[in-house]
Amino acid sequence: MARRPLPRILSNGGDRIARSRELARAAAGGATDVLHPLITITRGLRRLAAAGRRTWADTPKDRRGPLLFLVASVILVVALVPYGPLLAAITLMAASAWKGRENRPTAPPGPDPAQTKRLGALYEALVPYFSAAEDPAPLYAHGGDFTRAFSSCEFDDTGRVSRLVIRYPAYFTDGEPASRGRIEQLLRAKSGRDREYHFAWDEEGNELTVTALPPLPTDIAAQRFVTAPGETVLGFTDPTGVQRTLPLTHGEERRDVPPVLWRTGPRCAEPHLLIAGTPGSGTTTLVRSIALQALQHGDVLIVEGGGTGEYAFLTGREGVLAVESGLAGAAASLEWATHETERRLIAANRARQAGHPPPDDVRRPLWILLDRPTALGPLAAADGRADPQALLQVPLRHGRAANVTVVVAEQVDALDGLSDAVLQHTRARVALGPAAPGELETVLGAPPHTTPVKDVPPGRGYARLGTGPVHRLQVPATPDPYDETAGEQHRQAVLALLPRRSEPIAPSAPIEPSAPITPGAPIDCGKPTGRSAPVESVPTEALAMEG
Repeated sequence: MARRPLPRILSNGGDRIARSRELARAAAGGATDVLHPLITITRGLRRLAAAGRRTWADTPKDRRGPLLFLVASVILVVALVPYGPLLAAITLMAASAWKGRENRPTAPPGPDPAQTKRLGALYEALVPYFSAAEDPAPLYAHGGDFTRAFSSCEFDDTGRVSRLVIRYPAYFTDGEPASRGRIEQLLRAKSGRDREYHFAWDEEGNELTVTALPPLPTDIAAQRFVTAPGETVLGFTDPTGVQRTLPLTHGEERRDVPPVLWRTGPRCAEPHLLIAGTPGSGTTTLVRSIALQALQHGDVLIVEGGGTGEYAFLTGREGVLAVESGLAGAAASLEWATHETERRLIAANRARQAGHPPPDDVRRPLWILLDRPTALGPLAAADGRADPQALLQVPLRHGRAANVTVVVAEQVDALDGLSDAVLQHTRARVALGPAAPGELETVLGAPPHTTPVKDVPPGRGYARLGTGPVHRLQVPATPDPYDETAGEQHRQAVLALLPRRSEPIAPSAPIEPSAPITPGAPIDCGKPTGRSAPVESVPTEALAMEG
């Protein structure tokens, strides 16, 4: 039976449908091109309206009335100005067109030939450390593809690596400090030794993130920091190291910088601080900065073993009990500090037994600042006296309960001269100046996660509070205001922080450095400023203290 041909309308119906779809798409595309300005303006109006609703929701209720009045006033002024509504409409359309434009993200460009060559050289340098002969599918091999090993990379304006994520095989001994140190040393050498790098080891994911750190700001001058009582700013660090920032002023500029805060007081974890550094590294600058902050809420006793007069500008100021640089004065001041610590413990213990809060003079912080105390040891030995550091045992051991804080600054090459009590009770540490990783680990108790550079500015170093992490540190500029070689702006900043001068000390109550103290006799525990409060003497070993 012969087949009959299909009707014409059915044989070419599919072609007509396809052509109609193409015409519809073309018409829709043409309409989109024609109406694109209107679509952009509509999108912009919608975004402006959403921004206005968010602003209204974020505005406190007590400020919404003035805000409505301001908007109504603007609308009234625009309505009264000639051609005001027309200009307002044109401005609104322009703002909507700008707000409604499409922001298409651009794909990040890949590395250029020079950067590719640098990454290839870095990959080849890592092959001997991240490869094994028995690996059937090595991730690192000579002549291999570095894109498999480097997950992501970023470069700075000079074409050097600023951030690199490196994958390494699971059999690499990333838990051994020696293995890590070899990789970090190699990456530092291949990426540039004049920069500091932060190494973040992800042992679970077998990844190493290398980040080139920007230099810390060195232009921050001494100022009133926004801190609570008991908080001391040691310096400033990276934003990723801490979870807090401080508002600072630099001339007319205001900015937020992450600080390294050291907390002191009866409930602090690390009540005493040790500062170590090389000559000219900024240890004295940090002690001056701590002294200016301590004078806001407490009293300060300064012992300068070097005898250079770096703290002479504090003499006679309110809150400064004494500034001693000689052996006799230092010994007398530290002996008074020992008795004052005992007096505070006795007063606090009696107040607790009676159910009363501690007296105000006990709650007021007392700071004992010593700069280069080891220089006084040979002088005391030559004079037949005991080392003044022996007088620090009571303030160091019982200072937290008595609200007494001890800060010791010493040079790195003289740390062996510090007493065991100082080294044992000063678990908050700061290391300033250029130093090898081994020296930093000796002072801080743990190696830093960054590579130190050879040339560092004054006040640059690392800080570690107890068993916490190691932070990069930049001490605020706090020069001697009487030093004419320092910057005028920084000198004026220090002078503005000085408390006013106190009244002259009464000549009837001087400190007698040579007067011996008989055990068991009444002790005059008055402050070196002449104010005395005699209390009965109690041996330190018999004190029953809490905390």
